[in-house]
This record gives sequence, structure tokens and C-alpha cells, in this order.
Amino acid sequence: MSAVDIDQYKIKQEPFYKSVSDEVELYEAAYNARMPMMLKGPTGCGKSRFVEYMAWKLGRPLITVACNEDMTASDLVGRFLLDKEGTKWQDGPLTTAARMGAICYLDEVVEARQDTTVVIHPLTDHRRTLPLDKKGELIEAHADFQLVISYNPGYQSLMKDLKQSTKQRFGGLDFDYPEEDTETDIVSRESGVDKDIAHKLVQIAHRARNLKGHGLDEGISTRLLVYSGQLINKGVEPTAACSMTMVTPLTDDPDMRDTLNAAVQTFFG
Repeated sequence: MSAVDIDQYKIKQEPFYKSVSDEVELYEAAYNARMPMMLKGPTGCGKSRFVEYMAWKLGRPLITVACNEDMTASDLVGRFLLDKEGTKWQDGPLTTAARMGAICYLDEVVEARQDTTVVIHPLTDHRRTLPLDKKGELIEAHADFQLVISYNPGYQSLMKDLKQSTKQRFGGLDFDYPEEDTETDIVSRESGVDKDIAHKLVQIAHRARNLKGHGLDEGISTRLLVYSGQLINKGVEPTAACSMTMVTPLTDDPDMRDTLNAAVQTFFG
């Protein structure tokens, strides 16, 4: 793998990430041991940003895969392709990462079928190998390779969960929405609004998160707060910005929308 190929996966600028506990130190220790890692937490709480930040901090290339229910093992590992010169093999993202020593991040891994995720097993134990059955090749993972997966435990079900044989190959870090002051700092920094507006947005989110399981499947994420702040920073009227980013995407239920809009009016009315 050439240096140019590796360079395109490097994080060029430091991603903004505000540590909330000792997760940075714990992840560094896990990476030094090349331990596969599992990040668990609600949507939009910073899991993907954390992986980007750690890849930058460690100076490692990062290959991210957004998992979905149609993803096959070949989508991860690779396949033979036909072109005008005949048949050639093309590595998938997991294979590419294993060869070059990148961090491979499987985002929302439970969305993938269980028969697909089984292909990661040889890479996540003492073997650190990836068999390419169709090609008849066994890849020894690069010494710097690490596999990271993430998922939202709130969306677990009997049909969408990881097998114990998969779970017990990973170390784990729990993520959640940050404490109020930290989240205010993040929203202000990411969106450009002042601390007062950012704090109001966070307070609205806290009210909405209390409704999880009582009409809402998921609370307002930090990501949506940043979206709202970005619109306000661009001159959009705050209640309209909040409705667009923090109410409409979350629910279609008229009563729940009224409840959320009332929370918005409390702070921006």
C-alpha cells in the first residue's frame, strides 16, 4: 500500500472533541494493546467524533463504514470485479484497513446482518487474521490495525443485537450526552452562538430527553443542538431554528410536537 493511499485516510486537522471523563486515556491504553473497542451510546452524542479525534491524536489513518442491513460480507472484505481486462480483486474497507494498519470504524454495527459481522471474528482475537475465502488468501493484520465498532443500545431488540460471541471480543466504553456545562461549551464552540443561547438549547434538550420512553424514542442529540445553533448563527429566528432541527426530525405525533414546541417557547418565546 503506497504512502499516497494511506495519506487519504489520515485526519488532517484536529477534530474538536471535549473529553467528559477518562475516555481518551482509556482508549489510548486499549489502542496500545491493539484491543478491539466497542463504543455504546445514544445517537448524536459524539461517538464518531471521538473516533476521529483519537485517530488524529494517534496519527493513524481512519476508515469508516456506515453499516446497514443490506451490507454483505463482501462489502466489508472485498470482491472480484469485471472490467475490460478481465477479472480483478478489489479489497473492501475492512481488508484495506487490515493491510495498511488503519483504525477501521464500523458505525452502528447492529444494523448489519449477523452473518456479515461474523467475518470480523478472526481479526478480534489472538489470530488477528482476515481470511479472503474467495481469493484464497489469509491476511495477517498490520501491527497498527485496530477495529472499533459503535451502536446505540436504545435501538437493541432480539433481532438487532450483537451475538455474545461478537460482544466478548471487545473492550467497551459507554457514551452519553455530556453534562450541562460541557454540552453548552460544545454547542457554542461548534455552532458559533454565544454561551447564553447555547445554554438555552441545552436546557430544551434536557426537557426533551426526559420524554424518552414517554412518547419519544430518542431524546434531542447534541448534534441537533449544534444544527440549531448553526441556523441561529446564520440569522434564523430561534424558534424557527429549533422547530426545524429539534422538533420536526424527532416526531410526527402532533401532541408530542406541541410539547416540544412549548419547551422551545419557554426559552425563546
